Amino acid sequence: MKAVSLISALIIVIPLLSQTRSSHDNHRKRLFRHHGTNVWSCNSADVNAFVFESGLAIDADGAFSAYHPNNRLGLDSIENAGRPGDWWALATDSGKPSGHPVLQGKDDPAPGYYVSMTSLFDANIPNEHDPRRFVDAASIPYVVLPPEGFKHAKLGDFAMVINLHNRKMSGAIVADESAPDLPMGESSIALARTLGIDSNPRTGGASNSVAYVVYPRSGNGKPRTLKEIASLSRSHFQMWGGLTKLNGCLR
Repeated sequence: MKAVSLISALIIVIPLLSQTRSSHDNHRKRLFRHHGTNVWSCNSADVNAFVFESGLAIDADGAFSAYHPNNRLGLDSIENAGRPGDWWALATDSGKPSGHPVLQGKDDPAPGYYVSMTSLFDANIPNEHDPRRFVDAASIPYVVLPPEGFKHAKLGDFAMVINLHNRKMSGAIVADESAPDLPMGESSIALARTLGIDSNPRTGGASNSVAYVVYPRSGNGKPRTLKEIASLSRSHFQMWGGLTKLNGCLR
């Protein structure tokens, strides 16, 4: 199946959230608060989930052309990958943030660009300098959580993300960890594009009205295909209670 067909399968246009609240609302409780955003534990009889509403910042990490020695050529500014002596988003020659960033070679997807990493990676690709080892932000819809979020979810878990402005929603996978000082609400280029949000890592994003539903212990700790993300995240959303449940959790 072509990638464009798979991406279209991730998009669902939904009606405006109604004002009707379900009896499941009694299960909502605050899980934690991160930089002004409340994260709610909102379980159903069948599925556990946590929910929050925030903006959406764009994460380019894992994209083959995310960062370049000539800063103007990268999808994102190199400062978002780190700095000399502390490269948190780039593969280095020593495997440590203090090493020198590794450039992609002629047989890699984007020769001359840095190898950009995500926290979630494919352990079946042992070469830590292979850009295919990581989750490609340009083609895979993923969400990013702060360290506090990983007390409740794990890399590889599934999520559903809803743009409350245009009523589009998309399945996603938890694939990266943000710095503790960054706010809630960050996603890959592909997820923003699917939701109809400006996906340019340098200038895009949304300031508000994006809802995130994350399903702890729903994944297997491994990257997934677009088809798996679409079907499994949608299945969890439906079993959880769908839009009625979401409305109650975000009241």
